[in-house]
Amino acid sequence: MKSLKAAAVVAGSVALAGVAAPAFAYDAHHLPPMSVNGALDQLTQQPPTVQDLMPLQHQSNALDTEKKGSVLSRLKDVTTTVNHRPLLGGLPLKR
Repeated sequence: MKSLKAAAVVAGSVALAGVAAPAFAYDAHHLPPMSVNGALDQLTQQPPTVQDLMPLQHQSNALDTEKKGSVLSRLKDVTTTVNHRPLLGGLPLKR
């Protein structure tokens, strides 16, 4: 019987919180257009600027395999090390 009372208290408090919380209508004017006509309409009203089309002005070195410390350089080192060690299920094999 105690669990039934606890469930009733929880359900009542959730219902009370739902009634007490203010309801707001969602403003759909800030959403991007979801149709071709809406996208064309937005493009004709506000054409994109250069900053919208090219947000990055410099090239990243994160994917450079020749630079030490880059992500792909470290991945290349790890794969080279793993390929030279024979493993079975992650365990080294003794010769």
